[in-house]
Amino acid sequence: MTDDHPTPPDDETATDDETATDDETVADAVPTRAPVAGITPERPVVVLGGGPAGLTAGYLLAKQGHPVIVLESTDQVGGIARTEVRDGYRFDLGGHRFFTKVKEVDQLWHEIMKEEFLKRPRKSRIYYNNKFFEYPLDGMDVIRKLGPIELVRCFVSYLWAAIKPKGPEDTFEQWVSNRFGKRLFTIFFKTYSEKLWGVPTSEIRSEFAAQRIKGLSFFSAAKSAFFGNKGNKIKSLISEFNYPRFGPGQMWEQMTDDIRAHGGEVRMNAPVTRLRIEGGRVVELVAGGETLTPSHVISSLPLRTTVGIADPEAPVDVRDAARGLRYRDFLTVALVIDSPELFPDNWIYIHQPGVNVLRIQNFRSWSEWMVPNDTDTSLGMEYFCFEGDETWNMSDDDLVAMASREIEQLGLARSRDVKFGFAVRVHKAYPMYDVEYPERVATIRGWLEGIENLTQVGRNGLHRYNNSDHSMLTAMRAVDNILLGTKHDIWAVNAESVYHEEDVADEQPYREAPETPAMEQPLASER
Repeated sequence: MTDDHPTPPDDETATDDETATDDETVADAVPTRAPVAGITPERPVVVLGGGPAGLTAGYLLAKQGHPVIVLESTDQVGGIARTEVRDGYRFDLGGHRFFTKVKEVDQLWHEIMKEEFLKRPRKSRIYYNNKFFEYPLDGMDVIRKLGPIELVRCFVSYLWAAIKPKGPEDTFEQWVSNRFGKRLFTIFFKTYSEKLWGVPTSEIRSEFAAQRIKGLSFFSAAKSAFFGNKGNKIKSLISEFNYPRFGPGQMWEQMTDDIRAHGGEVRMNAPVTRLRIEGGRVVELVAGGETLTPSHVISSLPLRTTVGIADPEAPVDVRDAARGLRYRDFLTVALVIDSPELFPDNWIYIHQPGVNVLRIQNFRSWSEWMVPNDTDTSLGMEYFCFEGDETWNMSDDDLVAMASREIEQLGLARSRDVKFGFAVRVHKAYPMYDVEYPERVATIRGWLEGIENLTQVGRNGLHRYNNSDHSMLTAMRAVDNILLGTKHDIWAVNAESVYHEEDVADEQPYREAPETPAMEQPLASER
């Protein structure tokens, strides 16, 4: 995802709006290939993890008549893309737009969802100083909302920065302030970025700003705001997207049903606690107290976990590399409010200081079927944090109280109108790219390449910020390698994808990456 504005990691599966349908039903599908040598009911393909990548692998294998068992550690499929349900209210964790340039993924989505895949309009805005700003910025809207006094302050601040820029440009704060002025930096960059990354903007690298805001200056931003973004299509700002009628969880639940209908298994509450490796192969694994003998293993487990459950232990350098992997986590506080409509947006970005919430999802605007009546609004208040920090460790009651207080502080709803709420913590939501992560991943990858029947897929499986479409594509390529003998480099799927406009590695944001509480946890106990 590349924007001229530093938006949050939306977990939006980026794409064209082109779609291709497949009307084949589960009942009509038949195995299309002969059994592959080594895959038998006694030695099935075992898939670790019931998120988008794991379920995709399980579905494709089962559909083609191959014995497969998908193991999910919790009681719900979908991973971080699941849908939480309370009393008929449905909550999407993060807001998942379904659009992709990868046609085979798009075809699979439509094959699974059929008429339950809805085309939805997109609307999102920036919320600052109790006002909604159109996104992308519109010149007249900005003038009207900021007002003449604030506009003069912003322009004077810009002129001062242009005449006397501060240097050297070592930090995000210095880099942005020199190009936009301190005032605009404070309004549209500072608060949001600090909540997103968990450190002051003085601790975020200037190179990160240069990549995320490349080619943008005060005048180019003003030109775009007043005259549009002609000739420079911003791909994440699509006007509509696909969305399952009852939220993204509906897709993973349907995929689970289809796997079972094709003869495959999906086992819930079956955490994998041991991978026994002999002669460069996984010869057995233990999950939910049961021992399985796999022909092949496709794993979407976090790299930390895969390393931690290996038997015998992975080499010391591999375990050290796994301990050094970092993640940015977040939690959603779901609120049901006694009011039919608060704002029409799918979500809003909160740039307002004085509150901790970063982004607010409005689930009725995603799909009216997410709310079981016409009188309530259900919101997802999103807070970015590190697993084990102060926010993460707050009690659910305190989180609901904070979210209720902040929704009123923002002037969007009254806290007394909150009918109920609950908190959902999302572990390992965003693999962090710090200075040392490429070397650490390379060390782990080198060890994994010595295990011939084990393939890592998905976002956390590769420690790569893949969106759902690329997570699913890694699973597709892994299945091809097993069934067709192809030699796809799973680690390069995202890098080679048409989703990327430029062959440039993502810059990591931190001048000095924070040591997070979760890094101290034993590898094998990782979720």
